[in-house]
Amino acid sequence: MTHSAAPLPQAFYDRSAAEVAMDLLGAELSHESTAGVIVETEAYLMDDPACHAYNGVTPRSRVMFGEPGRAYVYLSYGCHWLLNAVADRQGVGSAALIRALEPTRGLDIMRARRPAARNDRDLASGPGRLSQALGLSKEHNGTPLWDGPLAIRPADKPAGAVVVSKRVGISKGASLPLRFYLADNPHVSKRARRAR
Repeated sequence: MTHSAAPLPQAFYDRSAAEVAMDLLGAELSHESTAGVIVETEAYLMDDPACHAYNGVTPRSRVMFGEPGRAYVYLSYGCHWLLNAVADRQGVGSAALIRALEPTRGLDIMRARRPAARNDRDLASGPGRLSQALGLSKEHNGTPLWDGPLAIRPADKPAGAVVVSKRVGISKGASLPLRFYLADNPHVSKRARRAR
């Protein structure tokens, strides 16, 4: 399946990171000849202690305070690049983390980049795996998602039932219901014990 629509416009991202994160479900994320449907996201808000913008502008978080719709790519724990879509108006540091994809194009390339994947479900079921499968790194930080090497195109069909849960893999702000995923999709990284 290939999305033929133009990338989502910059205005799509000019609103709350929670709204952006939820509305990205079902959209297609592509980089060069690889692509997948976004099946899991998390929102990070400026007043959220788990957000990199919580303590103000730093060299690392500067992109989050810039134009909405740019990629915020950072290194997590010194080993995994994670992709976020900057959200809200300029000057407000918030973003939507893209946590998992259902691969749809360039699977052979993804398999070569992720030789440790046990099966195709593991290719992009987690934010670090996703970036590795798509070949993302710090060079993509700050690139526009509406007109750049990375593109997000609108969903070509309704996303289906969405589960809202606590975020995973964090210690601060862990109880906030800011994680969103497609209920029946096998490519989601980790399912909530109790969905809201």
